[in-house]
Amino acid sequence: MSDQASAKQTEDMFYAAELAGLRLAIKGRLVTVVIVVAMMALSRGPERALDYILAGILFGGIGIAHYLIVGSRYDRNWVKYAFITIDIVLLSVAVALIPAEPDMDIPQAMIYRFSIFPIYFLLLGIAAFSFSPGLLLWTGLAGTAGWMGAFFWIRDGMERVLEWGDMPLNPTQEQFLNHVLDPDFAGMGSRMQEAAVFLVVAILIAIVMRRARNTVRRQLEAEQETTLISQMFGRFVPAEVAETMIKDEGALDPVEREATVLFTDVAGFTSLTETKGPRAIVDTFNAFFDASSEIIGKHNGVVTQFLGDAILATFNVPVEDERHAQRALEAARDLIELSKNETFAGEQLNIRIGLSSGPVIAGNVGGGGRQSYTVYGDSVNLAARLESMNKDFDTSLLVSQSTAEQVDDGILQRIGETEVRGLSEPVGLYSLTPDHQPKPDVTS
Repeated sequence: MSDQASAKQTEDMFYAAELAGLRLAIKGRLVTVVIVVAMMALSRGPERALDYILAGILFGGIGIAHYLIVGSRYDRNWVKYAFITIDIVLLSVAVALIPAEPDMDIPQAMIYRFSIFPIYFLLLGIAAFSFSPGLLLWTGLAGTAGWMGAFFWIRDGMERVLEWGDMPLNPTQEQFLNHVLDPDFAGMGSRMQEAAVFLVVAILIAIVMRRARNTVRRQLEAEQETTLISQMFGRFVPAEVAETMIKDEGALDPVEREATVLFTDVAGFTSLTETKGPRAIVDTFNAFFDASSEIIGKHNGVVTQFLGDAILATFNVPVEDERHAQRALEAARDLIELSKNETFAGEQLNIRIGLSSGPVIAGNVGGGGRQSYTVYGDSVNLAARLESMNKDFDTSLLVSQSTAEQVDDGILQRIGETEVRGLSEPVGLYSLTPDHQPKPDVTS
């Protein structure tokens, strides 16, 4: 998957999350409208109940219209900004124009003595469900403008205006109460403080939302990288290897390094295919490959290729491991023990393994948008040749001298040598000592 495709997939997931959040926010808004209208209608008496019910129908209808648009062919990025703006404008117009107590001739500024301002925070909370930092910032700015706009509209219409600065210096309790409770007290400083708090809260929530999005984005990118690695190596990449590759972005780049190559093949594959049939042989080898790959992964190796009935695995590429030869030998021994003690879809398998260490070139190769991780080098060819030579030495495991020199003493014994095309000197051949030969589990 290209970086551009990966980025598009991430943005698509964020877009889907925003749509789901918007729908949830609209549902929450509708519930809030119902609750607020019910409380106001019941607390303000029957003579004003109809006004609140009509207002609830208006706000509810706006929410339903928005819900129907979200995700439809009519939806655009600016639509959610438009609807939150409509809510703020309607609320602010109500603050500026609708008397708090129509039956009493009191200044409109007295509306600020009522709990109106928290309703703006409800809009901010609803916007947070959208998972959109931009919408949160817009709600903060629009809400601040709406709150202060309503205040200045009311203030400009007042014949007499009292502010905090008009209070006497060091006032008495009576002077303070008379000033603050005066119907002509506007309290611009208090309104500006409320607006500032509202805007700061919106900014803080937007920052938290941005950080949350970045965290989710990094998680998605990590999952996509893990998926990429899994696609390259199948289902058989050890968790530790995958984590190392994710941390090291260049782990899959072409590299020349000493590594140990394990090549294993199933003896009698042709006759087995003839007797079992294609469907049964697939089940058998799927079970065998699954179990074998788990063992190889446990020893920090990576299955590079499946070749018919054969497995090619590498140690020290793509993830570095100083004890690659020892780990490869331990994996080979466990594989032989597996074949002696387990059946695969009801079939017992005999395997032969070749191990060789030396310089290899490893990396992603391919074309047409498809790539695979591949290794090249004499050690790869030698491991395959040693696997085949097990028939000549009546062994299950043959190890090259280059590998034998890097493993613990007493595990291997020299059993011969072979000429290798391209090499001037014969290659020493080793196999497990009798004491280290895997034995069938008689208890199973």
